[in-house]
Amino acid sequence: MTKFQVGDIVRMKKKHPCGSFEWEVLRTGVDVRIRCVGCGRVVLLPRIKFVRAMRGVVGPAGEQDQS
Repeated sequence: MTKFQVGDIVRMKKKHPCGSFEWEVLRTGVDVRIRCVGCGRVVLLPRIKFVRAMRGVVGPAGEQDQS
């Protein structure tokens, strides 16, 4: 199982309609709240669904370019 924590940027299997594969983890627990790096949309997913859809951790939030 891939480890992730609040503030990490994760890559998902499917891209968001805005074209971004990367999401920032905002909250963890039974549910996981994530924010799209491309457009800023916030989504709440059940943890099991999130873990299945996640490819891996890209890095901490501070390392991404803010365009």
